[in-house]
Amino acid sequence: MTGSTQVPYLLRAACGEVLDRPPVWMMRQAGRYMKAYRELRDRYPSFRDRSEKPELAIEISLQPFRAFQPDGVILFSDILTPLPGIGIPFDIVESRGPVIDPPIRTLEQIHQLHPLEPEESLPFIREILQTLRQEVGDRATVLGFVGAPWTLAAYAIEGKSSKDYTVIKSMAFNEPKMLHEFLGKIADAIATYVRYQIDSGAQVIQLFDSWAGQLSPQDYDTFALPYQQRIVQQVKSTHPNTPLILYISGSAGVLERMAKSGVDIVSVDWTVDMADARQRLGSKIGVQGNVDPGILFGSKDLIRDRILDTIRKAGNWKHILNLGHGILPNTPEENAAYFFETAKQADQLLAIHA
Repeated sequence: MTGSTQVPYLLRAACGEVLDRPPVWMMRQAGRYMKAYRELRDRYPSFRDRSEKPELAIEISLQPFRAFQPDGVILFSDILTPLPGIGIPFDIVESRGPVIDPPIRTLEQIHQLHPLEPEESLPFIREILQTLRQEVGDRATVLGFVGAPWTLAAYAIEGKSSKDYTVIKSMAFNEPKMLHEFLGKIADAIATYVRYQIDSGAQVIQLFDSWAGQLSPQDYDTFALPYQQRIVQQVKSTHPNTPLILYISGSAGVLERMAKSGVDIVSVDWTVDMADARQRLGSKIGVQGNVDPGILFGSKDLIRDRILDTIRKAGNWKHILNLGHGILPNTPEENAAYFFETAKQADQLLAIHA
């Protein structure tokens, strides 16, 4: 793979090639901060329609690619997308977020779940990813993504977004055996889903365990890490060369544990200094991130300085420049454009600002 101009830039970095500048994309880069997205959303108010109708999801995925030419184009979807395929329906209410009714609260409900058959329940994913690969060619890497077991279980058990996670934690601490059975079923379904995304054209997969940062380290080791590992082991057994990224919001306390999941790259949020993250994760793990999304409301000089600081600290091996969380809804589009422009000129800028 090394040296090939046919391999997209981000994929070369993810596979360990030393490059002149880090590749760049943004989490949530297709979304509300873009006028083009808001206009499309007004015409198609159902999120499920936007993410599951191929022509809409493809268009939304490509909006930031056309506008900014990021090195990564990520599938426009939702972490809950595979749940109906195992027997957990959901809806997304614009002002409230995901709603799962009835939530999963009993062993009987868990026993009624069935294995994921993605060709039957998620055929749109294949069409979206195949088309994205055709559209971007080798000009960008196509990323797929999935939710991780703890986070999907939290949504399914709480029934909605949560601030304190008391329902799933109550299950974890009172009926751990039941929760472990549920987490295992979700992990196997997600591994199937990841393989399906790769077979459909995804070149890198990002795993979002967004809510695992709400766990104490010992509970992370019990309820999150083993199921992340279960997915990684299953995927690597059939697709050993596809890079996997793990992102957790609020992950400062579990950073080293994230590295134990078996993923190739840990996505770091902005609460950790990138130099510290490199030191804590060790020399074998790549890093992604980790500019504070709020910086994009600042001046261009500040945006440039923070980007260059992050790149200096990450070094030129296995670093993908990104935000430490998703781009915020009211971010000025011109500042998003400047983020990408600056990243792409990073090698020259670093020489000037050395």
